[in-house]
Amino acid sequence: MSSPPPPFQTALLAGALAGTTVDLSLFPLDTLKTRLQSSSGFFASGGFRGIYRGVGSAVVGSAPGAAFFFCTYEATKTALLARRPAGAESTAAEHMVAASLGEIAACAVRVPTEVVKQRAQAGQHGGSSAKALWAILEQRPNVGVLGVWRELYRGWGITVMREVPFTVLQFPLWEGLKAWGRERRQRTGRGLLGESTAGDARRRGGGLAEVSAAESALYGSVSGAVAAGVTTPLDVLKTRVMLSAQRESMMSIVRGILGEHGIRPFFSGIGPRVMWISAGGAIFLGSYQWAVNTMEKRRI
Repeated sequence: MSSPPPPFQTALLAGALAGTTVDLSLFPLDTLKTRLQSSSGFFASGGFRGIYRGVGSAVVGSAPGAAFFFCTYEATKTALLARRPAGAESTAAEHMVAASLGEIAACAVRVPTEVVKQRAQAGQHGGSSAKALWAILEQRPNVGVLGVWRELYRGWGITVMREVPFTVLQFPLWEGLKAWGRERRQRTGRGLLGESTAGDARRRGGGLAEVSAAESALYGSVSGAVAAGVTTPLDVLKTRVMLSAQRESMMSIVRGILGEHGIRPFFSGIGPRVMWISAGGAIFLGSYQWAVNTMEKRRI
């Protein structure tokens, strides 16, 4: 038996909290990963200096981006579950569909803030998010509003191509581990980390107790690490597209990398990326679960 998806307001607030927490706490690792993937080279892009460049853009985009994702994700799961018999378990395919739609919704906020953030992280425009944004906006007299819009959403396609496979791997794995954790709690009366779950079951009227925030963090870390490693080549392409001085197609960048350096650059920054997303998965999905559990207890 599956745990019912949280209400819209719970998903909205919990998602916003989770996104802000993970992006701010792990921002330095994200900066190092971006610089490792930059075509200018690690030290030319700033090396270990100014690792909080671009944090302003992250602050602006984190909460709404994560809130968009979780609201869409949970709403899609609810809609798909409504078509099935009561008490039916969500399938991996449903989690994949929900996660994919959630990522597409989140990219509406994530891509512009990511463009500005990565340019600041790579040392462009003096490492300032405000200057990076202004450099895009001041192009309006030459390229028009549509041109500015296209520049803000540069890399939209490759970002979606990166995020959808990532979430298709991460979220079904996370949900599967949570389902295993719930079944284990029901069978043993204790969580994976040894905590008693009798009180949770009573509060839910004898129903299946939800996993704890700590368990969700552990499962999020494992699923995030797996998905991060597999999708690193797509992340490298996204970074190169967003940082290129002129607009370039994804295929021209692929051909350029393969022609000059072979396949190795496609795995640039894989260490920091796996570390960052493994830790980020723990913080993101752990804090999300904590917020959901806390609000659900108060609602009950």
